[in-house]
Amino acid sequence: MPHPSEKSQYNFNKLRKRLRRNVGKAIEDYRMIDAGDRVMVCLSGGADSYTLLDILLRLRDSAPVDFELIAVNLDQKQPGFPEHVLPEYLRGLGVDFHILEQDTYSVVTDIIPEGKTLCGLCSRLRRGAIYTFAREQGFSKIALGHHRDDIVETLFLNMFYGSRMKAMPAKLQSDDGDNIVIRPLAYCREDDIKAYAAAMEFPIIPCNLCGSQDNLQRQAIKSMLRDWERQYPGRVEQIFKSMQNVVPSHLLDNALHDFANLGRKD
Repeated sequence: MPHPSEKSQYNFNKLRKRLRRNVGKAIEDYRMIDAGDRVMVCLSGGADSYTLLDILLRLRDSAPVDFELIAVNLDQKQPGFPEHVLPEYLRGLGVDFHILEQDTYSVVTDIIPEGKTLCGLCSRLRRGAIYTFAREQGFSKIALGHHRDDIVETLFLNMFYGSRMKAMPAKLQSDDGDNIVIRPLAYCREDDIKAYAAAMEFPIIPCNLCGSQDNLQRQAIKSMLRDWERQYPGRVEQIFKSMQNVVPSHLLDNALHDFANLGRKD
């Protein structure tokens, strides 16, 4: 039997290889990164974004094409936010980075009544700041840390609360047409990312603005999917794969399929 430390190292190596393989496949499947790209890696201080940056750095070193990675953090001026953590971490890695400062915290808390969900407005303000900076600095891609479970949860959020069949695409052109957003962790499981972040001992910074609110709609969806996965292992992966295998003629959207003219003789 291997020594426990050897077994732990073996499992960690398997985990890292799985994450690298999944990220590499997502990048290839959706052609997320091209030669000469300047990629903004959005770093929030959470497990997802740390893992995203770490895996992209490792892939860059062995990639057949040259591209730049620049980490960008948006300091939203939340009370108690440890401003020193990310700069110290990134300097230690020798990674180029920018810290954007924008007091979205005051804007959100002034507009949204106490007890209401802050996530929607916070997300829009954050996205606007990031898109503007990317355009000004000439970034060709914006990499976000959303993973497979985020994508599946968003599908159900839109279905249950918005009456839309819509999730998070792995690659997206922003509404203004100026930015390409990529999600290299699209094939990665949340549990793998959490395990990797813990093993790597990333200096996690919790979100005290909206991430700490109770009873969010996303938490209800998370709980539902967690129950399904316990009862039917592999169900979340099957749901994810179904989004890659869409048959418009077997849904009900007239904008995607010409139902009205089926069978017409004139």
